[in-house]
Amino acid sequence: MKRTLLALALAGAALMSGQASAETLKIGTEGAYPPFNFQDSTGKLGGFDVEIGLALCEKMKVECEVVAQDWDGIIPGLIAKKYDMIIASMFITEERKKQVAFSDPYYLAAMTHAAPKGAGITDFTNEGMKGKTIGAQSGTTQGDYVAAVYPDADIKLYPTQDEVNLDMANGRLDLQVGDMIPLLDWVTKNEDGKACCELIGKPITDPKFVGEGVGIAVRQDDNDLREKLNAALKAIREDGTYQKINDKYFSIDIYTMK
Repeated sequence: MKRTLLALALAGAALMSGQASAETLKIGTEGAYPPFNFQDSTGKLGGFDVEIGLALCEKMKVECEVVAQDWDGIIPGLIAKKYDMIIASMFITEERKKQVAFSDPYYLAAMTHAAPKGAGITDFTNEGMKGKTIGAQSGTTQGDYVAAVYPDADIKLYPTQDEVNLDMANGRLDLQVGDMIPLLDWVTKNEDGKACCELIGKPITDPKFVGEGVGIAVRQDDNDLREKLNAALKAIREDGTYQKINDKYFSIDIYTMK
């Protein structure tokens, strides 16, 4: 009888141990950066970043939960262990590497300018932008870019990209700098964007600002997770999962920008 009870106790402990070891990870994303990440009318998070994140979790055989976090607090939230990784179209830069570690890039990065249609802006020097009102999202490489390149402009920074777009559509900005793919999406698919604005100038690809591409941020001491993400990313590229998600949102392969 004692042996039976002991066996049952050990079996129960093993079951509890197995349940406790079942890994559940949290993905932090902004939820305000379509088509990469957004919330639908019900509050559900979706977009390219979210779908790639869930595909990586499936490949790693872990359960994942996606949570929304305002951009300005997204790195502090990771460090505070509110979530285990950031998948939110974050450029890999040297400055950010001082706080977090990054996976391999999961797509390439470039920025661009947008302006009201017919604005006729051709001089993208500081002198050419002097006195003009330029918008960008705060806490981003785009915000860093306008501050560094256009110090004599009237710079306005906004909590979200949607707010930058709204002020531009309402005629409050002469120019904005943003990530190329979302801005292209805005001026070609969004009714306000199509009506008001266009992309101008050459793509901005200076590594000082766009870094090495777009990566998944993890805490600096979480090398095991970083390596698992890299292996999973390679796997979803090879088995076609990445391309299937890519083609749902974009007409080019943004992993290669071709």
